[in-house]
Amino acid sequence: MQLIQTVVVKQVITEKSKEDLYEKFHGRMLQLKKECDQLLFELKRLEKTKSFSPEALKKRFETEIQMRKEKIKLLEFQIEQLHNLPLGSEIQEREVQALVEINVGDRWNEKIEPSTIIIEDGIIKEIK
Repeated sequence: MQLIQTVVVKQVITEKSKEDLYEKFHGRMLQLKKECDQLLFELKRLEKTKSFSPEALKKRFETEIQMRKEKIKLLEFQIEQLHNLPLGSEIQEREVQALVEINVGDRWNEKIEPSTIIIEDGIIKEIK
């Protein structure tokens, strides 16, 4: 029988991984800023049509813009924390699902024990 188990993927911080993470965070920040600009543009365009209630329209767009600004603040914090991380430390990158084969006679605690995959510079270093 097979079970689905969650496996934690951790990344070892190296100079290269720090640089890659910074690029990822920075790229996401730029995308969110573009989305904010696009939302402002759309708001102004829709305000001119007068097809919608200006108050409701403005409130909805401001909510969307505020959500993106909160995400930008979080990314700025993550970038700041990234600079403080010492080389060699491990951070959780994501969780993935894996199939685990179980059979009659297997030790249950050993089979369901949480698994971890350690990655260094894109290469699997260890599977625990």
